[in-house]
Amino acid sequence: MLFWILVAVLTAAVAAILLYPLLRGAKAAEDTRAGEAAVYRDQLRELDRDLSGGLISADEADYARAEIGRRLIAVSSTVTAEARKPARHHRLTEAFIVLLLPVIGLCLYMNTGSPGLPSQPLEARLANPGNDMAVLVAKAERHLAQNPDDGKGWDVLAPIYFSTMRISDAETAYRNAIRLLGPSPARLDGLAETLMATAEGVVTEDARKVLEQSLALEPNNPRARFYIALSLEQAGQPDQARTAFEALAKQSPADAPWLALVNEHIAKNGGTAVAPAAEPAAQPPALGGPTEQDVATAETMSSGDRQQMIRGMVESLDAKLSADPDNFEGWMRLVRSYAVLNDKDRAADALKRGLAAFPASGEQGRQLLALAKELGIATEGSVE
Repeated sequence: MLFWILVAVLTAAVAAILLYPLLRGAKAAEDTRAGEAAVYRDQLRELDRDLSGGLISADEADYARAEIGRRLIAVSSTVTAEARKPARHHRLTEAFIVLLLPVIGLCLYMNTGSPGLPSQPLEARLANPGNDMAVLVAKAERHLAQNPDDGKGWDVLAPIYFSTMRISDAETAYRNAIRLLGPSPARLDGLAETLMATAEGVVTEDARKVLEQSLALEPNNPRARFYIALSLEQAGQPDQARTAFEALAKQSPADAPWLALVNEHIAKNGGTAVAPAAEPAAQPPALGGPTEQDVATAETMSSGDRQQMIRGMVESLDAKLSADPDNFEGWMRLVRSYAVLNDKDRAADALKRGLAAFPASGEQGRQLLALAKELGIATEGSVE
């Protein structure tokens, strides 16, 4: 009951705020016309005094009196005509504000809102966030505000910021995780991608230094090697870029999902597709998605909702792909994420839906199947 009383009070307050300028404007116009009439009457009295004092002739007085009288009659007629109208100014607008606007708002709330849902304070929502990604992130942010030296918290939050395009926050989180936990290829690659996102895809000098640090820790890191080759291409050094891309292609396994993209850049820089080596190389994690290290880090945390946070992020990505299936990188990320979470059934379902958008007869469909094979996901029934 209290809720509806508050709704009624707020509706009345908003209606009064919206009506005030209309009523005030009409009253101001009436006052202006009444003031004009008073000025013209004063001018007539002043004219009589000037005539009596001999300051003007009778002909001049008659001419001036006629002109002032004409203006006075015009103003008086307007005031009289509006006085006969019982406050009809802006009638339709006032009716809309007073009657229709509250009715429309109430209908929208009854249709899309939850009037029967009991109120839930912020503390209660933070204590039981479910799969609400925004609340999970808010809970993590509150924890980090109280414990800014929790490197594991920054490490988990950084890729979530990146996937939700909070690039500045992602950079801060990656730098804090590196500062507190030390550099690792995954953290350094994530920071480099964040710096590149800030520069709209350009591998800046700062990003290149971070990538070189990642390669120093893991010389065969395919993601870092790809971006360094890309920086050479962007710097206008096609020969060096082609050599770097060719070296990466030769080291990649035949079913590496990034191989097609690498060969495209080789061709772009004047080379030809390179046959990959037979030995498998490490699979780079999907951009923006939860990696194996993210999940492992979450499982070691004292707070049980870390795992729930990552699962909520994966389910959010699943919902986005259901609404917009034309996102190949998204399907690759989703299949890998479910596999990392050890949910093979959902991974197989994601593979099937991804192949519906990108058939197995195409290059992208073959990459999805190759990823499924690598992750040990059953492909029976996925290919029609």
